Amino acid sequence: MSADNLPAEAPVILLIGTVDTKSDEIGFLCERLVQLGARPLVMDVGVLGRGGVQPDITNEQVAAAAGVTLAQIIDSGDENTAMTRMAQGASMLATQLHAQRRFDGLLALGGTMGTDLALDVANALPLGVPKVVLSTIAYSHLIPADRIPPDLMMRLWAGGLYGLNRLCRSALAQAAGAVVGAVQARQIDDDPRPVVGMTSLGSSALSYMKRLKPALEARGYELAVFHTTGMGGRAFEDLAAQGFFAAVMDFSLQELVNHLGGSCVTSGADRLTGAGRAGVPQIVAPGATDMVDYPAWHVPPARWAERNVHAHNRLIASVCIDPAMRREVAQAIGERLAAATGPTCLLLPTQGIEAWDRPGQPLHDPEGLAALIEELPKHLGGGTALVRVDAHINDAAFAEAALVVFDDWRARGLIR
Repeated sequence: MSADNLPAEAPVILLIGTVDTKSDEIGFLCERLVQLGARPLVMDVGVLGRGGVQPDITNEQVAAAAGVTLAQIIDSGDENTAMTRMAQGASMLATQLHAQRRFDGLLALGGTMGTDLALDVANALPLGVPKVVLSTIAYSHLIPADRIPPDLMMRLWAGGLYGLNRLCRSALAQAAGAVVGAVQARQIDDDPRPVVGMTSLGSSALSYMKRLKPALEARGYELAVFHTTGMGGRAFEDLAAQGFFAAVMDFSLQELVNHLGGSCVTSGADRLTGAGRAGVPQIVAPGATDMVDYPAWHVPPARWAERNVHAHNRLIASVCIDPAMRREVAQAIGERLAAATGPTCLLLPTQGIEAWDRPGQPLHDPEGLAALIEELPKHLGGGTALVRVDAHINDAAFAEAALVVFDDWRARGLIR
């Protein structure tokens, strides 16, 4: 089948690769996409030559989008600089093309160079756009967690370094099927209810959502709860910054502590900023800010080697931070909330902030909790309301306090 024979409504897949070195592979992918009923839109991000596939978007256009000529990129003589500039141009063009509804999903392929570029492009596209990266370093420790889009699908390009073979063709075909399937399976939901975004660390460490979900639904809202183990926080921040939520209940800030403590379980430096920048009403609590996560197969971070540990499972464990770090966290929370442009309230549960800090539990630390409670009010800006709740964060009284603020803001027209 030729792409010309596809129906006008056929999905379009933005296919990104270096045509100069991957012509055979890109040509094979184009054939597979057409066979699957999709139309390829090829963007060439190579700088060494033309290759055997005619791209829809040339490498000259990609370079121009980055504000340089292809000749200037080649003349730089540095492959890292060259690919970085091409990544800038590719990201800008992909963003523009998506805004113009020129494609429905992204498929990119490459080794370390192509993957580096593909991650930039994938991060430039909104959450929910199907994104598949076929990479020789898929899931490698070379890829920092904060560069992986929270909705990215990645597949190992086994045997794909140079030329087509049976392993390579299998990987290419599956990647094409993955992106076309994702595009075709996208659900367009016309649910009219506004969405409240909420964060939680699972449902055992923090459980307030069990009370708040039915209460919010009874008020006509849909609740979306994000798991704060790195990727969940990134997705939450992305949607909050877009203004997707009617309001947020950001009650699990453990990723912020992880970031400050140097943990790999991070959602990046922007945690607790998206809703504030967008003016989204936010009710915040310092849930689970008493610990730093680390891979359970590693030793605890050296700074807290003598502190108590909770091993959640064979993947993740948490170490209780010291009172000094609690004060650092309090300052960071206050500074982020002070920069918010919308209604902001901090709920401060004075009897505990996650299930494992209750008396008798492994992370019980009255001194650390007292440090947090004492320090937080010192750093709140004038635009942040402070509500002390004489309860544990998992108690019914905490959920009720959150609803009191939410209902007040609704009555005042601050929440749509």
